[in-house]
Amino acid sequence: MVKYYKPTSSGRRFASVLDFSEITKEEPEKALLEPLPKSGGRNNAGNYTARHRGGGEKRLYRVMDFKRDKNNVPARVASIEYDPNRSAFIALLHYMDGEKRYILAPVGLKVGDTVMSGEQVEPKVGNAMLLKNIPLGMEIHNIELQAGHGGVLVRSAGGVARILAKEGGYAHVVLPSGEIRKIHENCRATIGQLGNLDHINVTFGKAGRRRHMGKRPHVRGVAMNPVSHPMGGGEGRAHGGRPPCSRTGVLSKGGKTRKRRAVSNKFILRRRQK
Repeated sequence: MVKYYKPTSSGRRFASVLDFSEITKEEPEKALLEPLPKSGGRNNAGNYTARHRGGGEKRLYRVMDFKRDKNNVPARVASIEYDPNRSAFIALLHYMDGEKRYILAPVGLKVGDTVMSGEQVEPKVGNAMLLKNIPLGMEIHNIELQAGHGGVLVRSAGGVARILAKEGGYAHVVLPSGEIRKIHENCRATIGQLGNLDHINVTFGKAGRRRHMGKRPHVRGVAMNPVSHPMGGGEGRAHGGRPPCSRTGVLSKGGKTRKRRAVSNKFILRRRQK
């Protein structure tokens, strides 16, 4: 649920926040924390390679279980927690053998629920299964592209994909973008839609909240000098005089930027819908 402030200042007038009513535990599990150093947009040589990054609050990384490879061991959901490193909430699992792991929390997963992973598990929310065992039309997330490598698709708040068909050892999965992709049926996915559905409705309201997230000001290309950007310069307020592009000349509206990698592209049945 989204909360709105009284307009006591210009920054508060349009700002909104989540009420975090789903969160059941404030402090993270210490054994599952790792340091998360900041790059400031610089590579290992110290060169500036990504603009508009720097500052922000200190964070600790929550070690996530994207592989869900602990087969046939029941786990109890101990808590639903906030993760500063992602838009979705996370769930802390306590396995019967004493191990603890973090997973992405889907809609409907509550404290005390039992989840499992493996081939012979029931297709219910929070369980991880092979695509070949998941019924058609079932909502899924955290989908693998290569068996055993861990989920890489549909991991942000509110994300959901569906299995349309199965043919020739592959499942046809429709992704949130509208893209339909063939994924091998031995890849895993987790049942359910990811939680924190109201994440998209939050309005930051002021630049300061973006700075807390480590995002610095972004200057428009048309406001720069010609030496700084292809769309810079001109007498008066010019509109660039060329198709919109990035600082390095990459087209920003309609230009194709996908790399021609046959390994990935040949599995796309329908491109994402604009």
